[in-house]
Order: sequence, then structure tokens, then C-alpha cells
Amino acid sequence: MPRLASLAARVPPVLEAPTFGRLRAALFALALVPLARLVLLGLTGGLGANPVEFVVRSLGTWTLVMLCVTLAITPLRWVTGWAWPLRLRRMAGLFCFFYATLHLAAYAWLDLWFDWAAIAADIAKRPYVTAGFAAFLPLIPLAATSTNAMVKRLGGRNWQRLHRLVYVVAVAAILHFAWQKAAKNDFGEVTVYALVIGALLGARLLHWARRRRAPAGIGGSTA
Repeated sequence: MPRLASLAARVPPVLEAPTFGRLRAALFALALVPLARLVLLGLTGGLGANPVEFVVRSLGTWTLVMLCVTLAITPLRWVTGWAWPLRLRRMAGLFCFFYATLHLAAYAWLDLWFDWAAIAADIAKRPYVTAGFAAFLPLIPLAATSTNAMVKRLGGRNWQRLHRLVYVVAVAAILHFAWQKAAKNDFGEVTVYALVIGALLGARLLHWARRRRAPAGIGGSTA
């Protein structure tokens, strides 16, 4: 924490437009690196003995990473006082949706060849697929309402209420990952993500509790 406080003191809470533009472009390019890596591995025969599993699971992992990044932005603002990370939250959330869509598409296409009856049976019978589908569905309205126009159309309070669905996404995503790994009794990676997401959701709960105890008119945004 002292190191973070020292860094927060050196970085301005609001970045100038050219600086922020370069940062956003760099992070946008960085977020595409996992997809570029998969394409490169596919072209060079580096996807391993089970390429379908490698692609599907890699896309799922990066969905979780982007979800963690999205959830981390608001607590980062609380700790540092920086305002500019909030302007990156929409991009992070859309990349989460992007990788989740690719993850689902790879499963439906490469694994089941768009056999809709088999996909429906999987969702109904396999708990980890059910949880994964439950995690994906709320991402659709979250992505669809991510624009400034939709914020104005819904109104700030209604938009915030809707976007609390991200907490449902987080819990369902961890269940999806945990149940998928349960078959091999391999919970190491799942535990790391569960702890990270648990800490990020716990930070929100703690912030909410502090605001409830604070006098009227004191407290920050819970967005």
C-alpha cells in the first residue's frame, strides 16, 4: 500500500487528452495481444495436441482476466484518487464481452459444430456449461447499454442498477471455471481468480457499508 500511495501521488488524477489518448490506444492494442497470439499459434501449429480445447480455454481465461480488470477499476479509483481509469472501464468491459463471445462461439463451432440440440442439451445437463451460459447472458445487455446515449436514455440510476449485473456475471463465471476444473480436481488457477474477484467484490461491499454509516452527503460513487 505505501508503494501504491507513492505512485498515486506522482500520477495526476486527471490526464491531459493527448496522454490519455496514447494510454488508451496502448491498452487497446495490449488487449488484442491474446487473440493475436492464438492466431499466430494456429498458423504455426502451436495449439498443442488438442487445439479445440486450447482455443476454447484460452478465450475463457482472457474473458476472466478482462472481467477482473473491469471490476478493479473502481476500487483503484477509491485507493488512488485517479479519475482517468474510469474512462477505460467501458473499453475493458467491452473486451470482456468480446472474449466471452469468442469463447462461446469457439465452443459452439469448434466443439459442437453449431449442433443446437447438442448445445441445448449441454446447457441443461452439464452444470459448468449452465453456469457459463448464465455468465454470458447478462453481458449482452451490459454491452448493449455501454454507450453514452444509452446512459442518457436509461437515466443514471437505472443504468447503474442494470450494470450491477456484472456481479452476477462474476459469480457465475467463477462457478463455470470451478465446475469445469472439478473433473480433473485442479483448483489452483480457479482459486487465484476466485480470490481476486472475491477481493474486488468485497471491496465494494466494504465501501457500501462505510457509505451507509457515513453522515448524509458524504461518500463516493459506488459505480
